[in-house]
Amino acid sequence: MSWLIGVVCFFAWLTHIFYCFGHAAWGFLLAGAICFPIGIFHGFYLWFN
Repeated sequence: MSWLIGVVCFFAWLTHIFYCFGHAAWGFLLAGAICFPIGIFHGFYLWFN
């Protein structure tokens, strides 16, 4: 079951990366890439927003 949580978090992080690339949010992109929990939470936010 923990692998499922890992996969979901990975896709949330990828959502963050693609969103930031698409909207040219370079500072936020770097913050989420270096400190991955920021990217994961932002990815979840984008899914449910």
